[in-house]
Amino acid sequence: MDTSHWQLARQSRDHRFDGLFFIGVKSTGIYCRPICPAPTAKEQNVEYFQYAHNAAQAGFRPCIRCRPDSAPGSSAWQGTKTTALRAKQLIDSDLTTQQSCEQLAERLGVSSRYLRQLFQQHFGISVTQYRLFNQCHFAKKLLQETSLSVSQVAFAAGFNSIRRFNDAFLQQLHICPSKMRGERSTTRAMLTLKLPFRPPYNWTALQQFLAKRLISPLEWLGETYYGRSFKNQHCQGQFTAEFVEHKHHFLVSIDIDQPRFLQPILSEIRRVLDLDADTAQIEQHLVTQLQGAIVLTQGLRLPGIWSVFEAGIRAVLGQQVSVTAAHNLVTQLVDELGEQDGERVYFPTPEVVANSELAFFKMPQARKNALRNLAQFCADNPDCHQLDQWLPLKGIGPWTVNYAKLRGQSQPDILLAGDLGVKKAQAGAKPFNDEMCAPFRSYLTFQLWQQLT
Repeated sequence: MDTSHWQLARQSRDHRFDGLFFIGVKSTGIYCRPICPAPTAKEQNVEYFQYAHNAAQAGFRPCIRCRPDSAPGSSAWQGTKTTALRAKQLIDSDLTTQQSCEQLAERLGVSSRYLRQLFQQHFGISVTQYRLFNQCHFAKKLLQETSLSVSQVAFAAGFNSIRRFNDAFLQQLHICPSKMRGERSTTRAMLTLKLPFRPPYNWTALQQFLAKRLISPLEWLGETYYGRSFKNQHCQGQFTAEFVEHKHHFLVSIDIDQPRFLQPILSEIRRVLDLDADTAQIEQHLVTQLQGAIVLTQGLRLPGIWSVFEAGIRAVLGQQVSVTAAHNLVTQLVDELGEQDGERVYFPTPEVVANSELAFFKMPQARKNALRNLAQFCADNPDCHQLDQWLPLKGIGPWTVNYAKLRGQSQPDILLAGDLGVKKAQAGAKPFNDEMCAPFRSYLTFQLWQQLT
């Protein structure tokens, strides 16, 4: 989008443009989302910014009415910006780790100098400045939407001292944290947050997909909500996300034992519900490439699984069996090996699965060995992000790895070509070149599955 597009989008106040750019109003010194309910400013008083941090750098402060911190995330796939966007996503997903630029560059396989150049080129800001701005934006959201104390908010946003938090907040957002707290409604639940999305969002299709694979009591699902328990090396808890269609957000209630790690948990919820996808852009690309081979379902999202380990286990248990049979096997695994804490149940850890004989399963020993091999690898390599390293494990093939990439990492360009459902849908469609559907072949996979419903 360029300035002429932004002008038209601002005047339309279309929710599909929410989060794609921000508007600085020179007469007030405030920057807003394109859907802000305030009276439309005159064009000569407006300045446009692609990112919120650009507006803040220019001296504008965030609007209290439309709250730019609540805008949906930008599309995760934007051509040649791949490395810079990946770095940005890693920072967005965990503000508490505080990785240095050198550590971030090493994880991405580039030099720190090159990463700094990319960040400055694409985002007009340094890695450190972007992290600090993001911390303050997240803190602003917590101050306005939760009853966490100011110190809890500061630590949850990755700050190590209240003084540092206050100084950074004022410097980055040009407003005092106390003013944000003063605007907060005291009737809000302690940890209930709004997670926005850019419409259209096909909740019905997502809900039906999850319903066939729901593992109770690990997960729960209703007509307008989905929830589950979660546990990692830092924290544990549960969440329930309620779909609010007319307001284009999920209302998420979270129970977490360590609020300091709230931000990475929220990032996982966003991934599991695929809240950052620009489905209009994705579907436009698929329609162009498919040329009528199939009729697309509008607003289709990628339903994620909480962790790559859980996704891998579900994939192994789903090899060459029906969805119902796989569902029954996963339910049995959770019943036998899941950790119970009162009424809450957590998915079994890699260590627990690796140390179990899995005698309760009536299946070939080779399948049990595959489960244990995968569990042992994940126990020994808890931070492994390259799932192709699973392939040498006996009983783990490309379909299993790709399924884990598709649902455990929500990678956007995974076509499950070997999947029986995908093959069946392709056979019933007009011929098309799936290579041309990159980089959105994960959405093509779900569109093909949708043809069978």
